[in-house]
Amino acid sequence: MPQDTNLRPRHPEKIKKPDNISPQKPSWIRVKAPTSPIYETTKQLMRELKLVTVCEEASCPNIGECWQKKHATMMIMGEICTRACSFCNVTTGLPRKLDKDEPIKVAEAVKKLGLRHVVITSVDRDDLEDGGAAHFAQTIRAIRASSPDTTIEILTPDFLRKNNSLERIIDEPPDVFNHNLETVPRLYPSVRPGARYYQSLRLLDNVKRLSPGLFTKSGLMVGLGEEKGEIIQVMDDLRVADVDFLTIGQYLQPTVKHHPVIKYVTPSEFEVYAAVARNKKFLVVASSPLTRSSYHADRDFSLLRQARSERLS
Repeated sequence: MPQDTNLRPRHPEKIKKPDNISPQKPSWIRVKAPTSPIYETTKQLMRELKLVTVCEEASCPNIGECWQKKHATMMIMGEICTRACSFCNVTTGLPRKLDKDEPIKVAEAVKKLGLRHVVITSVDRDDLEDGGAAHFAQTIRAIRASSPDTTIEILTPDFLRKNNSLERIIDEPPDVFNHNLETVPRLYPSVRPGARYYQSLRLLDNVKRLSPGLFTKSGLMVGLGEEKGEIIQVMDDLRVADVDFLTIGQYLQPTVKHHPVIKYVTPSEFEVYAAVARNKKFLVVASSPLTRSSYHADRDFSLLRQARSERLS
């Protein structure tokens, strides 16, 4: 059950930090406020089942468009993260105990929404022995049981210092395994201080080692102060790990206490990144200012299968 975060600050570790003022948003990343009746229906269902969505917790700009299509990305294991990344708006602190009924609730929501493809993500749970891997596996199993035709994409933590966690998930495999690198190695200390670039890269590589046929996916934010050459190097690292799908989107600052936007990358620059990535033989590339990990995930999964089929033939 989501906790009343109005009783505590969302980011207690950031309260005393100085304000970071970002430039004014350009016209190409402004979106309309959600007003659709279907949006309200989707929102009400999440409330009824006491489920958390990353769409709300991470302040995703695409929530209106996605929820109008009943595409809600569910965030399991609570709404409080044990990490304190400087870019993320998810509440930080000490999480509560896992809800053992949550996998069934998620499966119920998937069935009621009639989803053909679902994305399941989570907060980081460094407090758990396996980082929450078994909970991911239970959620996958529950969805398979109630909606056998629904394809499943998971977006996981890095399972840093959590031995054998990945194997628990691969034993109950999703259709797509996603883990976002988020940014270039140089910026990890300031953007993802609790993570390690090569641990994240190794995780993706190990997925392919354990399950070569499983689609893998990763995402990057731009506008954090990275250089173009650094992004291209990350693309090369991901291809060495045989990652199939790359997403690139604009970082948007949630509050003045978060990492500032250093640059708003133009649509034409995103097109260049997309062309470079396609030239490096990713099966699918999504690169635009509003691209996010689960944006158009159902459509992109169809593209993934089609691209692999064409490559194999």
